Amino acid sequence: MIGLPHFLVLAGVLFSIAVAGVFLNRKNVILLLMCIELMLLAVNFNFVAFSHWLNDINGQVFVFFILTVAAAESAIGLAILVVLFRERKSINVENLDTMRG
Repeated sequence: MIGLPHFLVLAGVLFSIAVAGVFLNRKNVILLLMCIELMLLAVNFNFVAFSHWLNDINGQVFVFFILTVAAAESAIGLAILVVLFRERKSINVENLDTMRG
């Protein structure tokens, strides 16, 4: 029988992989966005697990809000990346520190 601790361990592993990805790969902006999305997925997984365990729908409602914010963040982040790539011909994070206002 798969219980709540199994889901929490899986969400913890997903979140740890995402944090490690952010700290280990600081050069590629697309991979940083993917790691942030993986963090949000781990949080959503916890919300759904606790919602099921407590027989309460509120956790699943929070998941819809988080998914909405994640979709908006992805769309805006990718749009910014397209503009930066057109201007600089690179999406390397180290090259982005010389931005002008």
